[in-house]
Amino acid sequence: MLDILDGVTDWLDQGKKVALVTLIATERSAPRDPGAALAVNEDGKVLGSISGGCVEPAAISEAMTVIETGAPKRMTYGITDEDACAVGLTCGGTVHLMIERVDW
Repeated sequence: MLDILDGVTDWLDQGKKVALVTLIATERSAPRDPGAALAVNEDGKVLGSISGGCVEPAAISEAMTVIETGAPKRMTYGITDEDACAVGLTCGGTVHLMIERVDW
């Protein structure tokens, strides 16, 4: 998460609304470890990564909603090993995310 803090601070200094998506847990295989984080600002700009790409679009969409409402969300995304092979995804794991607006 430290790698995105400077960018988040810059956005907040500019008066932008920001949401933080934190990977809080994984099950089976996942490309990133818990603690990985992604930040989104109200303009849709993104810093960081939580999954290497496969979950980011859904997480960014949820983060935009959190920016608007201020209500934090806990989300889970996963796929079975069989489904993962069928659609060409290699990890087959499940990730649990916490999405919250940054109001420092």
